[in-house]
Amino acid sequence: MAHLARLLAEDGYEVRTWSVAGAPDTGRPGEATEAARVILPAPLAKGGRLNGTPLPLAELWPRLRPETPAYAGAVPEAERHRAEALGLRLTDYLADEALAVRNAIPTAEGALALAMERLRVTLHGTPCLVVGFGRIGKLLARNLAALGARVSVSARKSSDLAWIEALGCAPLYTEGLAGKLGDFRAVFNTVPHMVLPESLLRELPRDCVVIELASLPGVDAEAAERLGLAYIRAPGLPGRYAPETAAQAIRDTLYRIWREET
Repeated sequence: MAHLARLLAEDGYEVRTWSVAGAPDTGRPGEATEAARVILPAPLAKGGRLNGTPLPLAELWPRLRPETPAYAGAVPEAERHRAEALGLRLTDYLADEALAVRNAIPTAEGALALAMERLRVTLHGTPCLVVGFGRIGKLLARNLAALGARVSVSARKSSDLAWIEALGCAPLYTEGLAGKLGDFRAVFNTVPHMVLPESLLRELPRDCVVIELASLPGVDAEAAERLGLAYIRAPGLPGRYAPETAAQAIRDTLYRIWREET
């Protein structure tokens, strides 16, 4: 958000910030009523509060005017309904497919960085499993293969399994992973529902690194920790590993949204 504020200011916008890490407070929540647009963080919510602030979301919405458009990332359905009930114009910029694709790039790179920090071996020559073949899974598989890893990718669709094989990776059926996990040293999950319960985690070597990239957990975290696996929940990788790139992607998406609104 600090990088986004700087980029918008460089483009000639008058920008005021409040409770943005890395940026001075040049505004306050009450000034939202005076703004032409209000840009909120991604994700919008954390523990019922505006992410990165002490402000409860229930107190945020009454501060906005119906005529002032607001933009946020990963808006919970309940908060969307609450904003709509007050007549507010709220757009979820992370729902933009182009932005989702651009965010997948630093997410995949950040996941590789996390794995390299925790593994005691090089990715080159190491058996790695990517669970899921969506935007992030595709990029992870490609990047891991480029580094010389021995890459397996699991998916459910037969068409995805065919593409995985065509890309030179070993295809695995997600529902048929039992008995096939004993060699992996790094596992990257991108599926947002439970796909790696304790029964499967028990097959992994104890020095395996398990990285959770899905928006909702697909790995039994308690079981992973109980088994002594290095389990890493890794939300917000674009902002952590490539904040300027992430800010540029959000800025470009906002500009496209604003053009379409006029």
